[in-house]
Amino acid sequence: MLAAACWGLIGPVVRVAFDQGISPLELAFWRALLGGLLFGLHAGFIGRTRVERPDLGLILGFGVVGVALFFGAYQFAVKTGGAALASVLLYTAPAWVALLSRIFLGELITGGKFAALLLTLLGVAGVSLQGGEVHPAPLAIAWGLLSGFTYALYYLFGKLFLSKYSTPTLFLYSMPVGALALFPLVQFDHKTTTSWLAIGFMVLVSTYGAYLAYYAGLSRLEATRASVVASLEPVVAAVTAYFFWGERFGPLGILGSVLVLFAVVVMVLLPGPKRELLARVPS
Repeated sequence: MLAAACWGLIGPVVRVAFDQGISPLELAFWRALLGGLLFGLHAGFIGRTRVERPDLGLILGFGVVGVALFFGAYQFAVKTGGAALASVLLYTAPAWVALLSRIFLGELITGGKFAALLLTLLGVAGVSLQGGEVHPAPLAIAWGLLSGFTYALYYLFGKLFLSKYSTPTLFLYSMPVGALALFPLVQFDHKTTTSWLAIGFMVLVSTYGAYLAYYAGLSRLEATRASVVASLEPVVAAVTAYFFWGERFGPLGILGSVLVLFAVVVMVLLPGPKRELLARVPS
């Protein structure tokens, strides 16, 4: 829930940077590069900088897809559709997580989980099809759905590696690779003090802090359950977008947001697996 609150501020904060003339790809680049630097310092401080050679290829590959593609897609979703819409479309991720977790992790999709997933998807559909002041263009929906799919890979990635490596170790390798993949596509613009403050907040709070909090939670929860709990993020984004830019949802969008919140409550109240079966994140 703490991670969701941190992530929910991404859209509103990057809107500040957009207003200063910074492009979505440049924001994604700085987020990956500076986020990787923070995680690298953290990994060095705790003395956990090494990964096993057989795991290195998958961790670096995640840097291209899970960092470069995800960061870029989400920034474009905010740019084309607004902070509130982008954040809600991001949370098609629980459906992808449920499918991927069933295939690769063997997690069962119980009746309660299915009900929560259905509520989440209905909520996303309500926001996407509403007739309020948030008008979803096809391109905005496409970027949002792409960000949702690539975001879902974080859950699988975490479950595969959190039992072996600390969070800083994983992002020490994956984030710089993401920055390197983005670099040839970036056109660097002049940055004001406000631009750097927005970038700094996004890196420190919505990247470094959020991923530390989230992966600490993921190590103690099933992937599907964690993904639905994190669906609180669109609510944070919608509230901040309303107060800062007046982005208002229509009745269908409000109903969709309520369904997402209700799905979170359902998933939180479901009985979980025995605690001793859950992996613990390395400190």
